[in-house]
Amino acid sequence: MQKVEPIAAITLLYDPACPICLRARHWMSAQKAFVHIEFLPNNSEEAKRRFGEVPWLGEELVVVADRGQVWVGAAAFIVALWALREWRAWSFRLSGTMLAPLAERFFSQVSKNRHWLGTFLHEGCPDGHCRSNPGQPYR
Repeated sequence: MQKVEPIAAITLLYDPACPICLRARHWMSAQKAFVHIEFLPNNSEEAKRRFGEVPWLGEELVVVADRGQVWVGAAAFIVALWALREWRAWSFRLSGTMLAPLAERFFSQVSKNRHWLGTFLHEGCPDGHCRSNPGQPYR
């Protein structure tokens, strides 16, 4: 029997022009995690160099594990929750038979409308494109 190594780290590729994505990134980075989480803007040169072959890069939330697995959209969101200590149980609930279709539809709608929805989260973003200030909380 072949031993499967556990996931020790994930890379979360997010939209840096999306206020919702920036808030989620800031929130996640403040949480305790079971695995190391690297946050990488999906339009960065580093993301293109390392993950340029991923077809959804720049269009959807993407999570890549250190073992090579790739998740996109709602599945990526659930894997991101799975990585967090206080949210792992929710990741299992949301991926279960009863809630998975609802979670998929919810995440899909939020993702499609993320720039429009984000305009309600930040007063200083008249064009809907807020920028993060490295090292500072997103407000």
